[in-house]
Amino acid sequence: MSSSYPRSILTPHRPLPLDIPAGVAPTEFFNSPCNLRHLTRENGLLRSDEGFLLYRKAIGHSNLFDTSIIFDTSSKVLDPMGRPVRRDQLSREESLTFSRMTNVVFQYMLERYPDPKEHLVFCGEASLDATWPINKPGVPSIRMIHNHFMVFEQALLAKSAPASKDDPNLTDGGQNGLFLSYLSEVYLRFFDVLDLKVLRPVSSDACKLILTGYPQGLPSWEVVGGAEQLAKGQFWKEYDMVLRGFLEFYHTFFTLVASGDTKIPATAVYADQIEDILLYSDQFHQAARILRLQIIEDPMIANEIRWQPAYKQLLYRDDAGRLIVTISQNSVGNAITELLGIVVQRVADESAYAQIEERLVTQLLELRTRLVTYGLGEAIATPSWPSGSFVPPQKQH
Repeated sequence: MSSSYPRSILTPHRPLPLDIPAGVAPTEFFNSPCNLRHLTRENGLLRSDEGFLLYRKAIGHSNLFDTSIIFDTSSKVLDPMGRPVRRDQLSREESLTFSRMTNVVFQYMLERYPDPKEHLVFCGEASLDATWPINKPGVPSIRMIHNHFMVFEQALLAKSAPASKDDPNLTDGGQNGLFLSYLSEVYLRFFDVLDLKVLRPVSSDACKLILTGYPQGLPSWEVVGGAEQLAKGQFWKEYDMVLRGFLEFYHTFFTLVASGDTKIPATAVYADQIEDILLYSDQFHQAARILRLQIIEDPMIANEIRWQPAYKQLLYRDDAGRLIVTISQNSVGNAITELLGIVVQRVADESAYAQIEERLVTQLLELRTRLVTYGLGEAIATPSWPSGSFVPPQKQH
């Protein structure tokens, strides 16, 4: 058997210290202002003036290093479907703060885990479809723009069991047959014409992780100049160009699926590419027709469609130590780890989590100090770090 295959790992966590009210779907509760307040009180690390919240993941993916930044608008915007879910919905000031915070966290991970042979370092930003029913199974737990930062031990991945290739979350490994069979080539060509200077197109095969063989079939770019580019505006400008390209590809395809409309929006940034590469592609139209017929005939497929753009955009360090950017459509329940071929099974195990909690929290508090020093927020006290130091749960009372 090849040593390159998707991996399945178990990650323990402490049971959630709150009950979901009877009659409320979990995703409805998790997106409520009540839950977001609880998240801040129990796991909040830092909040910026704009409302960006750095927090410890209560149910994380990695217990080596795992944290997230969310744009917490839960009290300001009570309608969960009215909250910002993509970077292009942020103001210039909000986007600048979000990019700076991302850079600081990523640089911290690279400093703590400098060897790509020892650790996989990455972050992933995901958007949620604002038109998707809030209580639909598989909706990620918090409907706001967020970035998730993780580190995994290569040794842990190497000894982990294979994940099923039919796992519904491994959508970029061939399960999205329609996309890979009909759209992959035109998708890659569409991105290939972007005018980029810091991001250099690289074959997806050339930046696959050796242990997992992922990501698969996605447009990918190497960050020319490495980590120091993340502290420069040009990188984030081009990072946004990749996102804008994805959004316009998505809009064009699903508009064609929905109504057959081939009009190009007046606001399109890549209008020429939309016409030349997409709308003149027979494969593009064929894929739209196939999906359209499936939606008409199959209510299950119709219920799964995300008509508005939903994406995952990753920045990761590959086996050669290069920083790689990639982007994918976001599918039901699909976490950013699965884009790299890692399926995480999270289990409640308080004793196992207690063995790693202090080391994890200590790193997060170190990171918080750095963010405060750079003027990127103010510290938050919680029962687990009331005065900036970790306090084990049994010593809180």
